[in-house]
Amino acid sequence: MISAATAAVAVLVGPLVRDHGVEYLFAATILMGVVQIIAGLLRLDLLMQFVSRSVITGFVNALAILIFMAQLPQLTNVGWQTYAMVLGGLAIIYLFPRITRAVPAPLVAIALLSALSIGLGLPVHTVGDMGRLPEGLPSLALPQVPLTWDTLRIILPYSVTMAAVGLLESLLTAQIVDDMTDSDSDKQRECMGQGGANIVASLFGGMGGCAMIGQSVINVTSGGRGRLSTFVAGAFLLFLLAVLGPWVGRIPMPALVAVMVMVSIGTFSWASVANLRRHLPTSSAVMLATVVVVVATRDLSLGVLTGVLLSGIFFAAKVQRMFAVERSEADGRATYRVTGQIFFASVDRFTRAFTGEESATHVRIDVSGAHFWDISGVGALDKIIARLRREGRMVEVVGYNRASADIVDRFALHDKTGVETGAVPH
Repeated sequence: MISAATAAVAVLVGPLVRDHGVEYLFAATILMGVVQIIAGLLRLDLLMQFVSRSVITGFVNALAILIFMAQLPQLTNVGWQTYAMVLGGLAIIYLFPRITRAVPAPLVAIALLSALSIGLGLPVHTVGDMGRLPEGLPSLALPQVPLTWDTLRIILPYSVTMAAVGLLESLLTAQIVDDMTDSDSDKQRECMGQGGANIVASLFGGMGGCAMIGQSVINVTSGGRGRLSTFVAGAFLLFLLAVLGPWVGRIPMPALVAVMVMVSIGTFSWASVANLRRHLPTSSAVMLATVVVVVATRDLSLGVLTGVLLSGIFFAAKVQRMFAVERSEADGRATYRVTGQIFFASVDRFTRAFTGEESATHVRIDVSGAHFWDISGVGALDKIIARLRREGRMVEVVGYNRASADIVDRFALHDKTGVETGAVPH
């Protein structure tokens, strides 16, 4: 993965810099790194297990759309030369690998188009037109902020948010790179390493950063597989800015637009469009909701949070439907066979299944095919037993599995795993 300053983090710190100054940004970045190291020690990377494939696909597609949309300002109100260079750059990027893959095609496109633009003096925007490039090497310095509780109160909310967004984007990027390379990365080490890197970066006047999916995809598709490729990316960027700054400023923007269009095309999961009809409607809804929220808000964390919440809701609804209660009666004894998962989403159906009991004097509740997950399920069982006993009926609960017996024994009021009802747990 390629890690650097990212838009996902940059959009969070604008108010901090506007209201308090850039030195507070450096202090917030140091605290951001500390929070990320703590997150790694606490193994918060394991939370990625709760991010579904649909959310990851939506995240990738949204990022591809945002990357493409970011190029549109460079393609409006410009001359035909810009469009010709973009098309020429895309042609080089996609055709040059047929000749050789020893040199990354995007680098060849940037070099050739830069030479063409400078040699012919084409009227196109350059990198230098976008703003002033830094000169020389950065210097080591501590943030010039007062070491007070008031400072901590100001920067802590930003630091926690930056750390969360940075880790989220990095862990999702790591998962994407894992899929592309058929390998498995160490997510805990990534959390702690990123925290340390952010602390060092802030001491040299850098803002917070995280993994960059666009550059990571370029790196992987260009053949980068080891840590050397990520080191070279950072070292060469430092070399470009510190030594070749004036030349970098002359690189034509159409060359970079062509590269980023290629990145957006390669990043987008085109198979997900065809899978909209083949996949479950809930999975497609999660993916589309993630895309819409990210594109609408420009906030990757909000989109992922939306997708995770929807995935949880849809999963709970699916499990809730996998629940049934069957009643049979013989000689004044009613037997209820409960199958499925009993938790907060299914307790209403569980309770209503016993509301019509009037004829039987002895009620047997067989839960051998069921599992109690939480205190909501235990509370529903309590409610059923209490009502049936008030009506003068004998109640027997049998068939607990070990986990269900443990939770009922701990939290039930009317049924202590069969002690009061004659049940035989197993």
